[in-house]
Amino acid sequence: MALTSTNTLTITSILISFLFLPKFYSSEFTKGHLPVIISDVDLLEFPLNLEFLEAEFFLYGSLGHGLDKVAPNLTQGGPTPIGAKQANLDHFTQDIIKQFAFQEVGHLRAIQKIVKGFPRPLLDLSKESFAKVVDTAFGGKLTPPFDPYANGINFLLASYLIPYVGLTGYVGTIPKLEAPASRRLVAGLLAVESGQDAVIRAYLYEHAHEKVKPYGLTVAEFTHSFSELRDKLGHVGCKDEGLVVPLSKGAEGEVTGNVLAGDEDSVAFDRTAEEILRIVYATGNEHNPGGFYPKGGNGRIARYYLP
Repeated sequence: MALTSTNTLTITSILISFLFLPKFYSSEFTKGHLPVIISDVDLLEFPLNLEFLEAEFFLYGSLGHGLDKVAPNLTQGGPTPIGAKQANLDHFTQDIIKQFAFQEVGHLRAIQKIVKGFPRPLLDLSKESFAKVVDTAFGGKLTPPFDPYANGINFLLASYLIPYVGLTGYVGTIPKLEAPASRRLVAGLLAVESGQDAVIRAYLYEHAHEKVKPYGLTVAEFTHSFSELRDKLGHVGCKDEGLVVPLSKGAEGEVTGNVLAGDEDSVAFDRTAEEILRIVYATGNEHNPGGFYPKGGNGRIARYYLP
């Protein structure tokens, strides 16, 4: 059949449209049945760094063992964390943290269903590692050194340091994703991470004005100092708030309680991968690993910044 000018125009339009379709990774980079756009892969893999941290901290804290026993396949052969151990938790707190732990196992699996991922990075979850971060937050050494595994309040204060960073990272990631499957995954992860952060903050808020033994500092003062430290390390202004804030910073300028952190419109703050690395490395520099990641994070984004 002879081609008419209309046929030719239609075929040409279709061919041109193919040139502008988003490119998808092959199965070498993705594992699921849903297509993932090239630019989404690194963005989806980067959060594995924080998900590994959360999973291991919560698993060890509640059960005394980690992914090597619970889901060794998800570690992809990465090294066992340093210094993690079971915390001295009351039954209620242990139950909550155990729930968080297995939720994080699910998060790791959900991400690795879609993208290939990478081996668990080396994590330093020792009490000494946490003590250094806490000392930095207060501008001097606490005596005795802060031990996240000593009791429930200490463990929840240490937990305050973790899910919120991942939460803000997910908020910052969603607008950069192109594929609907990618956005759906991260939105789902964000929802549960936000819930974990809300539970931690709500529990700590109930004890906000109680003193953390033996330091003579209140729970609210701890959270304020931790939030100030994250802002300082992130180098991008105020994206963090403690449990009690000045009236001018409370929701609509009407309250000083701050059980959920948000901007002037009570919308969640966002952070970039670079900001997150500066915070979790505890160095304020995405090129200089340390803190909970003595050898740096894994994946193309984190490794790009390493010397």
